[in-house]
Amino acid sequence: MKLNKQNRSLKNIILLIIVGGFLFSSCTKHEVYSVIPKIEYKSFEKIPSNTGEDNKAYMTISFTDGDGDIGLNPEDTFPPYNPGAKYYYNFFIEYYELQGDSFVKIDLPITNNSRIPYVEPNLAELGIKGEIEIELYFNNIMSNADSIKYEMYIVDRSLHKSNVVLTPAIYVKK
Repeated sequence: MKLNKQNRSLKNIILLIIVGGFLFSSCTKHEVYSVIPKIEYKSFEKIPSNTGEDNKAYMTISFTDGDGDIGLNPEDTFPPYNPGAKYYYNFFIEYYELQGDSFVKIDLPITNNSRIPYVEPNLAELGIKGEIEIELYFNNIMSNADSIKYEMYIVDRSLHKSNVVLTPAIYVKK
């Protein structure tokens, strides 16, 4: 009889562990993101130069997208992603300089906009989150401004525009 009680106890413990594991795993929810991409500014890390002046930096943002349709392939050049069209780029970056008491948008001769690489659908079918790092030249040699900001947003393949984020003021050593 004692052996029987121990077996029943052991079976109950194993059943409890299995049921508990099942309940725990069913309670663990997959994060759900909006199909409208969302971004957050993470960092701006200057790359040291030999001259002592600021020149280049890595800017990092984080993102989420509920349907995972982020990024473009190099061969994605048909409308609306064709060269010269609004959506040729999918990472849009505007440059601002401190002039007097306020930051003013400056149209630079070369764009900072970029193309986020394509994310495979099987990796992104339930939504994705990650970080994007871009290398920028940020010292406008045509200007004496020593403080700048960037404003940015991304657009997914369904042309959903993310929120717009702004960096804090960035000091430029001239």
